[in-house]
Amino acid sequence: MDDLMPVAALQERLLALSEPLTPLDLPLLDAHGATLASDLLVDEKVVIKNGQRIGSNQIALAAFLGLDRLPCRPHPRVVIISAGYDLVEPGSKLATQDDEFESNSWFLTTFVKEAGAHAFRVHTIPETEEELKLIIEDQLVRADLIVISGESQDESFDLITSVISKLGEIQIVTPNLAESGKHSFGLIGPDKTPVICLPGDPVGNYLSAEIFIRPLILKMLAREVTQRPIKRIKLSKSISSQSGKLQYVRACINSDGQVSPLSDQESITTLSFTDCLVLVNEKDEKLSSGDLVNVMMINQE
Repeated sequence: MDDLMPVAALQERLLALSEPLTPLDLPLLDAHGATLASDLLVDEKVVIKNGQRIGSNQIALAAFLGLDRLPCRPHPRVVIISAGYDLVEPGSKLATQDDEFESNSWFLTTFVKEAGAHAFRVHTIPETEEELKLIIEDQLVRADLIVISGESQDESFDLITSVISKLGEIQIVTPNLAESGKHSFGLIGPDKTPVICLPGDPVGNYLSAEIFIRPLILKMLAREVTQRPIKRIKLSKSISSQSGKLQYVRACINSDGQVSPLSDQESITTLSFTDCLVLVNEKDEKLSSGDLVNVMMINQE
């Protein structure tokens, strides 16, 4: 039985699945985008601090100091699996009216790369549960995290969850989140690898990636901050609430510096124009034009 869970509680449960990865001594180019695992000192002064993301400036400094390697938390290896009978690879033709082009794995693969992970995309249309089980088991050897999604109407959710429940301890929950659905998560395989099954609907999939997957990857990288920055910004037009559910309304910052909710929130096309999310709490009945609101800035560190 799946349980209704507050979003913050599910965030905590998912973050608890993993710890920062074991540091490795990485060559400079491999260290790019990783997290420094110990302070780098020059004349007893910290020049790159423990927990700092290693960018091009830090690479240049290390090279200037004569270093060809840096102690780092490595990039998490994230396996993205898409499973569903009616999913069709982009570039192919839809055979029936029930078929749909598979988009979630393409989004998730590039999304986790942007968060600092190494991503491995696996698309599968399993004939049986045993076939999907073998695919997942085969991926365990190279995964620090496995993320799975299915069809947009979530027909494949039960199939996926049934398979991963045979590989470890799995819990099914529904976050108290608008435009979302059931999630399953747990630890599977001999090394107790974290696995998360997301809603198949592309908008719900996007929200879960932002709210749940990205913080988990940043925790593996031992980043000091795992959440997107929140700013208080004036709202340009009113927002109606889905009473009793937390909402993340897709929006953009307009030329006046106000936040403008995008129209047609049900459409995946809004994702192309989204640069921030307006947070609407469960108890809010309506946010009015001119209100100062909490805004998650998704294009800023």
